[in-house]
Amino acid sequence: MTQWLMQQTHEDLQRIAARTLAYYDQNAQAFWEGTRDHDVSQNIDALLRHVESTPPLEVLDFGCGPGRDLVRFKALGHRVTGLEGSAQLAALARAHSGCQVLEQNFLQLDLPRERFDGVFANAVLFHIPSEVLPRVLTELHLALKPGGVLFCSNPHGNGVEGWNGDRYGAFYDWPTWRNYVTVAGFAELTHYYRPPGLPREQQPWLASVWRKAPTISTR
Repeated sequence: MTQWLMQQTHEDLQRIAARTLAYYDQNAQAFWEGTRDHDVSQNIDALLRHVESTPPLEVLDFGCGPGRDLVRFKALGHRVTGLEGSAQLAALARAHSGCQVLEQNFLQLDLPRERFDGVFANAVLFHIPSEVLPRVLTELHLALKPGGVLFCSNPHGNGVEGWNGDRYGAFYDWPTWRNYVTVAGFAELTHYYRPPGLPREQQPWLASVWRKAPTISTR
């Protein structure tokens, strides 16, 4: 894995998306079997306890994979929509959850405006190349209702970005990640490292929760 030193072309970005999504298409069932029992209740709770709207909530599971967390949000009584770039994972998510799952490439998002009370982006945004990340975060900001909440969890690092096998990843430290998200119009609520109860060197995941900040008129 290497640090990118130059701007990537449109064709580069398309290749990154295609290769990463192909990996998940080819390994969709194995990914489901390997992650179906992961306990991310800490992350789900971190999102839900900061949403100020009255339940049931409208939740977008951004990068929903094969549908594990769609099932959990639905069981809690919320109206949850999935979004997934891999066609095979999206099909599994629909079958497992019975929820609507939007099949969209993260480079070509088409999200409804001010639709969701919360966006749950668990273990997904690190796959997005850093130069596209601001655009994606802006799309998520626009998709949230005023005061809506964004949850993110990503493996953290020291700014290294590139290929890990057939999957692309960008690994940020906390100050860098905080800057990306605040510039996109979010206010920080909290952040923590996972799994809980372990020394920091054994906590590869950085979770953070954000509120959609009000838009300031320039008129």
